[in-house]
Amino acid sequence: MLDRVARALAAANAGGGVRGRRLLAAVSGGLDSTVLAHALAGLRESCGFELAIGHVDHGLRGEASEADARAVEALATELGARFACERVDPSALREGRSSRDRPTLQEAARVLRRDALEQMRTALDCQHVVTAHQADDQAETVLLRLLRGSGPDGLGGIPEASVDGVVLRPLLAITREEIGTWARERKLAWREDASNTDPRYARNRLRHEVLPGLRRDFNPRLLRVLGDLAEAQRRENEWLEAQVREEAEKVVRRELDGTLRLSATGWRDRPEALARRLVRLALRESGLGRDLSRTH
Repeated sequence: MLDRVARALAAANAGGGVRGRRLLAAVSGGLDSTVLAHALAGLRESCGFELAIGHVDHGLRGEASEADARAVEALATELGARFACERVDPSALREGRSSRDRPTLQEAARVLRRDALEQMRTALDCQHVVTAHQADDQAETVLLRLLRGSGPDGLGGIPEASVDGVVLRPLLAITREEIGTWARERKLAWREDASNTDPRYARNRLRHEVLPGLRRDFNPRLLRVLGDLAEAQRRENEWLEAQVREEAEKVVRRELDGTLRLSATGWRDRPEALARRLVRLALRESGLGRDLSRTH
């Protein structure tokens, strides 16, 4: 486990690793993030980084949420890491919006969690936020996007790092089963979130009802297969994106007032896939990416 996490960290920061840097581990108190915190604590000396732990309290589970925060603070003390906690209110982000524009509770929590972690990262003078996304999360994400009609970009799944290199995900190639085994062997304690088994959420139904059957009846290595698919798609998308941006310089121009102007000529001479990506790029640059689909 430690070797695999260390290799992932060494590949971060454009291959420059994390030596001499400060990392903020995003810890919810669950199994994955608890293992992440222990793994990073075990590597900080050999890999040469400082460790802080950040927790976001969504306040969605009453006393259980408060207990999560106390448990993570105790973990930070045990590991000798600085600790920060932010309280957010996902329901407030949904108020006063139309049904079309109103995010789901999970979407709102995700946005607020990201912003809170960024605030803690800045306050603690850390260069990176490290999250505990792992191989099962990757497989679930790819399958959910496929079932919802995602295009090639969506099938790239969760990247090893954010585009700006701030967010790192060193557990992405490690399965939930491997993480659980490592935790039990070391008698680690973690918190269980009851919402992770709530069948109202599509990801939970996929996790507990669909994926086990697919692995049993079709491919026991499904997690690895989907992870490899996502990685291959991300690499191709990175190359394609560079080509699209080069072509975009010929047909897309930003005016002084911020308007994007598209050339009206030459579209029928371009491959349809390239034309579609050019239009999608322009729409994203205009801030219209959230609900963008093939129809547009």
